Amino acid sequence: MSAVTVTGFKDDEDSHPIITERRGNVTGFRRVTKGLVAIDTYGNEFKVPDFSIKDILSAIPKQCYERYWYKGMSYIFRDIFFAVLFGYAASVLIPQVPNQLLRGFLWFAQAVLISLPYTGMWVMAHECGHQAFSPYGSLNDTVGWILHSYLLVPYFSWKYSHGKHHKATGHMTREMVFVPATKKEFLDSRGVLHLSDIAIDAPISTLYDILVRQLGGWWAHLLVNASGQKYPGYSGLQVSHFTPSSPIFEKGEYWFIVLSDIGIVCQLFVLYQWISHFGTFSFFVYWFLPYIFTNHWLVFITYLQHTDMTLPHYEDKEWNFARGAGSTIDRKFGFIGPFFFHDIIETHVLHHYVSRIPFYNARIGSKAIQKVMGEHYRSTDKSMWKSLWEASRYCEFVDGDNGVLMFRNHNGLGVKPID
Repeated sequence: MSAVTVTGFKDDEDSHPIITERRGNVTGFRRVTKGLVAIDTYGNEFKVPDFSIKDILSAIPKQCYERYWYKGMSYIFRDIFFAVLFGYAASVLIPQVPNQLLRGFLWFAQAVLISLPYTGMWVMAHECGHQAFSPYGSLNDTVGWILHSYLLVPYFSWKYSHGKHHKATGHMTREMVFVPATKKEFLDSRGVLHLSDIAIDAPISTLYDILVRQLGGWWAHLLVNASGQKYPGYSGLQVSHFTPSSPIFEKGEYWFIVLSDIGIVCQLFVLYQWISHFGTFSFFVYWFLPYIFTNHWLVFITYLQHTDMTLPHYEDKEWNFARGAGSTIDRKFGFIGPFFFHDIIETHVLHHYVSRIPFYNARIGSKAIQKVMGEHYRSTDKSMWKSLWEASRYCEFVDGDNGVLMFRNHNGLGVKPID
């Protein structure tokens, strides 16, 4: 049975509903302009979609909504098994390598390997936050709180802010993460009035920006809401995901944020005990380095799900849920994406339309909605590493004059911004 119920539909040709996921129903409508067209960063015509959320939901087979707690647990146990396997194999084999430099490289490699199932556990906690893990809310939140706390993620804090992200994807003033700068905001950040006053960024500058985002972006987002929505009058730490009174959250969520913080404190105590009993080196190679790479994978995945030269953002007057959810893109990441990352990369568009569909049913649902979306469905087979570089060079800010904003840059790449 569908977890999202469509009620009170006014199905005229230019009205669409807004989904309120927490209640699982449709609560209102937004009137938008039909037949809108924009030009993407490459210079291609982007036709703004006009299908309704009802069209999308009607296409998804009912079996996609079935959630089985034991199936979800089996994937968690599989992730834990591989994390332990990689760590155990490293502890047995690497010390036997005589060359110190090679041993260092192998410890680095095993940290990358452990980060793959760690990221899988992160994704399963994310499923819990969306109630896609099982039909039982208390089980979902317990499992999600444990998994996310292990990875120093404030579970409920992230659950609530991420839920708002899903309700306003692609909305310039309500989106919660990877909110792009407008042209004016970009110029203000550089302290100039015209793009011509800014030197083109050298590739080395782009590489620096990528490294900063990949290695520190996740913690910056949690601590001071970096890349999130602006809250005038609040300092960085006041909008932190660790602050129960942050404007990110509703008043009724206060004690759940406290519970999230308690989870972090518990995990810090676990890590202290780890170091005390097994030493700093064990902590460093089996938890800390994999944790750093896990954060990298998280930013790598989410940045590229919402940043691409073909994706739009919308001003309030032209946004609705169907358009916003469609302003995401599916990518492919070889064997790692489906096996270790639980298809979060390959079926993300569907996930934004109905986040309670468990990942193991998402392939079927994704194929179904593609028939409705047609040319509006975004996917690419391009290497994600190449996409990361291109998006960082091409997608510096958004610009547009009809309520539909597309990515532009000052590097002379693709379509020039409006003067």
